[in-house]
Amino acid sequence: MIDNKLNGLIAATYTPLDDNGELNLDPIAAMTEWLIAQGISGLYVCGSTGEGMSLSSDERRRVAEAYVQSAGGRVPVIIQVGHNSLAEARQLAAHAQQIGATHVSATCPSYFSINNVNTLVDCMAEVAGGAPELPFYYYHIPALTGSTLDMVEFLKLGGQRIPNLAGLKYTDTKLHEFQQCLELDPARFDVVWGCDEMMLGALATGATASIGSTFNIAAPLYLGITEAFHQGDLVEARRLQSLSVEMIRTIGKYPFHAAMKAVLGMKGFDLGGCRLPQGRLPESDVSTLRQNLESIVFFDWSQPEIHAAT
Repeated sequence: MIDNKLNGLIAATYTPLDDNGELNLDPIAAMTEWLIAQGISGLYVCGSTGEGMSLSSDERRRVAEAYVQSAGGRVPVIIQVGHNSLAEARQLAAHAQQIGATHVSATCPSYFSINNVNTLVDCMAEVAGGAPELPFYYYHIPALTGSTLDMVEFLKLGGQRIPNLAGLKYTDTKLHEFQQCLELDPARFDVVWGCDEMMLGALATGATASIGSTFNIAAPLYLGITEAFHQGDLVEARRLQSLSVEMIRTIGKYPFHAAMKAVLGMKGFDLGGCRLPQGRLPESDVSTLRQNLESIVFFDWSQPEIHAAT
């Protein structure tokens, strides 16, 4: 039984870097304050968005500590600890528990492929055991890990062998599998949606929480989608979701996370670029991206007054 299920919009946070690509933790406090003020109800740290896989374990610890401190217990902080070394992942999970994180999450090892559910459960049991007091969420993102195993079967078997298995961060587009996971054992498992441009479909399927990158730059838009859906105004919900799709398509014309950091810079948060292989968006592209976003009126409807957008 999960006493603290996730809910609402959980921002997959970015990791600030300086001009040399080194950690710059100073903006995290202001970024956290702004996200909470925008209606964000949780922080997901060192995931794909936060370049967890491009950071050293020591850097990941420092980033985790900064976000836990800046949140100050006001919203859940989920630390992503996945690593190709299960020993490293387990140590990162133990650190997350030690510093006061509320949840821990992990991708599976991806260099050597995992071809069966039993092996996946064994791997995640090793990681989750590092933080036995925290709810553990397996981070299912087959586009990056290459693991396309059946998540219903994972929950069934994992529920027997991982005492603190709380659910999934489900970052795939298979709404039918997502629905089966939601319905498998609602009292035990919390399944969180992870595909921003399909959030309306996930809400219709039963999602109560979502984790997303673009929540950093347009939380009011997604709150509007959620509100319209729950009010039964599907025309408005679809209109707002269409804005999300258009925004993501616009940003996706560039290296996505480098472009997202550029957009955050336009909103007043200098988080630097990304580490290789993602890199930093050239200034010429930043200028073009701004023009592209202005052409879709992004800077108007991504603000809290989006309900007045036309």
